Amino acid sequence: MIIGSGFAGLSAACFMSKAGWEVAVIEKNLQPGGRARRLSAKGFHFDMGPSWYWMPDVFEHFFACFGKTVAEMYSLKRLDPSYRIYFDEGFVDIPADYELVKSWFESVEAGAGKQLDKYLKEAAFKYLTGMQKMVYKPGHSILEFADWEVVKNVFRMDIFSSVSTHISEHFKHPHLRQILSFPILFLGALPQNTPALYSLMNYADIMLGTWYPKGGMFSIVESMEKLAREQGVVFHYGVAAKEIISDNKTVKRVLTEDGKIHEADVVIGGADYHHVEHDLLKKSSRGYSENYWSGRKMAPSCLLYYIGINRKISGLRHHTLFFDTKFDAHAADIYSNPAWPTDPLFYLSTVSVTDPGQAPEGCENLFILIPVSAGIKGDSDEVRESYFNKIASRLVTHTGIDIRNHILYKKTFGPSDFEKEYHAYKGNAYGLANTLGQTAFLKPVCRSRKLKNLFFTGQLTVPGPGVPPALISGEIVAGEVLRYYG
Repeated sequence: MIIGSGFAGLSAACFMSKAGWEVAVIEKNLQPGGRARRLSAKGFHFDMGPSWYWMPDVFEHFFACFGKTVAEMYSLKRLDPSYRIYFDEGFVDIPADYELVKSWFESVEAGAGKQLDKYLKEAAFKYLTGMQKMVYKPGHSILEFADWEVVKNVFRMDIFSSVSTHISEHFKHPHLRQILSFPILFLGALPQNTPALYSLMNYADIMLGTWYPKGGMFSIVESMEKLAREQGVVFHYGVAAKEIISDNKTVKRVLTEDGKIHEADVVIGGADYHHVEHDLLKKSSRGYSENYWSGRKMAPSCLLYYIGINRKISGLRHHTLFFDTKFDAHAADIYSNPAWPTDPLFYLSTVSVTDPGQAPEGCENLFILIPVSAGIKGDSDEVRESYFNKIASRLVTHTGIDIRNHILYKKTFGPSDFEKEYHAYKGNAYGLANTLGQTAFLKPVCRSRKLKNLFFTGQLTVPGPGVPPALISGEIVAGEVLRYYG
C-alpha cells in the first residue's frame, strides 16, 4: 500500500510492481501527481507545481529500468534560451550553447569565462561522482559513503565549504553570483548555509540543459501512472488515509476516510512525512517528536498565481526570473528573519510560449511563483492580492503590459493551501533545506524507527527536494522494502 501519488509515490509503485508485488495507491486528490497536479480551466492548462525539467539523465534512468525510453513516453524539447533573467538595468537570456554562456560571463567580468570552465569542471565531478556514489543511498549511516572514490575526494566534493564561498572564489560580479545561486535560494537554503557540493546544480543547469516535456510536467505524471497501471498497480483517487493501524510493531492495515480498511503487508508513505507520522500513527509509533520537526530548517513555501490572459506578451520566455530587486534582502526574509518579503524576487513560467496548446489561441498562461518562508502566518486573500499587484506593476515596467487588464482566469495558491491540499509541514513547498546537517543520513530515515514494515519516500527523506530526487527516492525505498521483504 502506498499513500500518495506524487513523483516519489509513483516511482515506488512502479518499482514495487515490477518486483512482483500487488500494489495499491491511495490518493486524497482526484488526480495523480501530488504537487505536480494539472489545473485546467477556461481552455488554460497549468502545471500546479514543478515546472523545471533538469537532470534529464535521471528520467532516462528511471524509464530504462522498465525497458522504456523517455522518447517513448513523452516528447521532450531543449529550451533555448534556457531562461531569461531581468536585472535592474535590463535582462539577459541564458543560451543553451555553452560557448555563448561563457562569452557572456566574460563580457560581464574579465576572466569569468575561464573561471566558468574551472567552476563547471568541478561541478561536473561533483555531479557525476554524486550520482554514481552518493545519491542512490538509503541514508542509514555515514558508512554508506565509505567508498574509496568518495573518501579520497571528500575535499574535492566541497562538502565542508558553502556555495556562497565557492562561488565568490570564482566570480566577483553580483549578477554572475546571483545566476549561480538562484537554484539554491529558490529550492533549498541560503547559499552561505548550503554545502558547496550543491554547485552540481549549476552543472545540471548550464551543461545538461533546461528541457520541456510537451503537455507540461504533468505529462511525466501521466506516463508514470500509465506505466504503473500496465504493471497492475491499482489507484484509488479522492480517498484520504485516516489511520495506519499497527500491532506488535507491525503495520496491519490502513483505514481511509471513506470507512474502508485496506490490509497491507508493507506501507510506503509517499505523502508528507510529518503528516504520515503525526496524523496517521498513534504517538507510541512515531519515530520523530514535534520538537524534532520544529527544529528542522525548511526550504521555502510559495505564493503561486495561475493566470490566463487574453493576449500575447513579448519579452517573456518559457522561464523568466526577476532579479530586479535586492537578492540578499529577499533571502533574509525567507531564512534569516522570516517575514513577508518587502520587495520579492519572483519567477514566471509562460509555457504557452513553447507549447501554444496550453492556452486558447492568442492567449498566454502565466505561472507566477514568489518564494516565502515556510511556516509564515497571515496568508490571507488581501496579502495575496497585494503581492499580485506588486508583481503586475513590475511586469508593466519590464514588458509595458498590465496583465490586470487582460485576465480571463486567475487562481492563487499559498502556504495555507500547501497545508490543506498536501498536508505539507509548515506549508513547505520543497521539503527540507539542503544544509549540511540535513543531508544524506542526517535526513529523516526512509524506514520507520518504530514500525518495521512502514517506509517513507519523498522530499522529506533521502535524497531530498526536486523532481529527479523524488524519482530516485521511490527507487531507493522500493529497494529497501525488497531488501527486508524481497
